[in-house]
Amino acid sequence: MKRKPEVETELKLRIPATGPFRPLLEALGFRETTPAQPELSILWDRAGELRAAGSALRTRNYAGRTRLTWKGPKVADPVLKIRPEQETGIEDGAALEAILRALGYAPVMRLEKVRAVWEREDVEACLDETPFGCYLELEGDPQPIRAAMESLGLAYDRAEPRSYPELYRAHGLG
Repeated sequence: MKRKPEVETELKLRIPATGPFRPLLEALGFRETTPAQPELSILWDRAGELRAAGSALRTRNYAGRTRLTWKGPKVADPVLKIRPEQETGIEDGAALEAILRALGYAPVMRLEKVRAVWEREDVEACLDETPFGCYLELEGDPQPIRAAMESLGLAYDRAEPRSYPELYRAHGLG
């Protein structure tokens, strides 16, 4: 897996279903690198300090791997979600959980979805099925994200500015 940049730039778009977007992505030169499968993410915090700082600490189990991600405060942008991010693979998820708990962190939210990952040289696309609807996430540099969105026939009125944790809370699931 290629190393992700230290600043994540993405656009989340509401879509009616993921199925129709598979052939569209393929026609635009994307290739499916991880077929649709369940993903479990857990947010960790210590007395609310990360959330208060606009940051997040997440463990993610997906495609047979466990990853630890820290996300920093969002950078103001009218459409794109831009924020610092550091991520690394974890060999032993149970050991990581024990370390986090020893440091005073506790799980504060559990998020489940089904995700398929599609990649092209300039953009990563994720087709997500959540308990509250389907989404297409485009991640990369701003111009290729906008070009991919337009090529898929999507407009900015489909942009979802809220994060998945915010959406879970809004739907009474967090």
